[in-house]
Amino acid sequence: MTKLCLGTVQFGMKYGINNQVGQPSQEESFEMLDLAIENGIDTIDTARAYGTAEIVVGNYLEYRKCYNKVNIISKLRPNIVEPENKDVYSVIRRELENSLSRLHVSHLKGYLLHTPEYVYDERIVQTLFRLKDERLIENIGVSIYGIEEGFEAIKKGMDYVQLPYSILDQRGKQSGFIREAKRAAMTVFTRSAFLQGLFMMGLNRLPAQLEHAKPYLEYFEKLTEQYKIDKTELLLQFVKISKDIDYLVFGVDNRKQLLENIEVFESGRPVDKFLLEDIENYYKQVDDSIILPSLWSNGKKAE
Repeated sequence: MTKLCLGTVQFGMKYGINNQVGQPSQEESFEMLDLAIENGIDTIDTARAYGTAEIVVGNYLEYRKCYNKVNIISKLRPNIVEPENKDVYSVIRRELENSLSRLHVSHLKGYLLHTPEYVYDERIVQTLFRLKDERLIENIGVSIYGIEEGFEAIKKGMDYVQLPYSILDQRGKQSGFIREAKRAAMTVFTRSAFLQGLFMMGLNRLPAQLEHAKPYLEYFEKLTEQYKIDKTELLLQFVKISKDIDYLVFGVDNRKQLLENIEVFESGRPVDKFLLEDIENYYKQVDDSIILPSLWSNGKKAE
């Protein structure tokens, strides 16, 4: 059964192509974290690259004294290890200790590589295993954009993998990666169900560099009207019913949005099988320039 994991990038920076309200205050972030925990969400995803997100989450944990109620996953700062670094262990341990300090915790449930290519660097991977042996991390993994790094993570024996997965981006399923990851006993986290809010944008608000995404979004709207299903419901349920996904990582801008997403996700209404067939047939292959925000000229890579 897929569970929800609250992503916190919005708590630390203005994020998302459809974000019209900016970064929430710390008080607003605390209210959302309260609401998430009250509704059974016990896993929080954050990262050093998410602006002040680690600080906000850490302040919340310290204020509420709820360390035992939540599992915290964070990520190594991107591009922190230079090729000339001789003592990779010290570099990564220092970064991890800084995250632990900001989060006010003694260890992390999970620590992921935020630079996917690092999965090929034996020095970095072995450092993560060493930090796991030292019990500063329970699980190690990688946050990927391309599927190749995911298969490498399986070979390396990692515990966690986080990847984009949505109606527009079904590479994880089509390539067989998600199935293989589960066979390797990995915990699979997927993100970007809303693709930074792209699905929710009015078609007349699309930036010029995403004009070629219009036919895909028009067809999505056509499907929601034809099958009489809410956009949020379809986007979340599409992931929820996908076999072998353990956690759906999602971010929100405000309390109302969070409550709506939780209610929709928990509703459990089955998705029409013909609707699923239409989605799989139409969205078989979508160009990387649409599904990878790092390729949007005004998008933010942090996910």
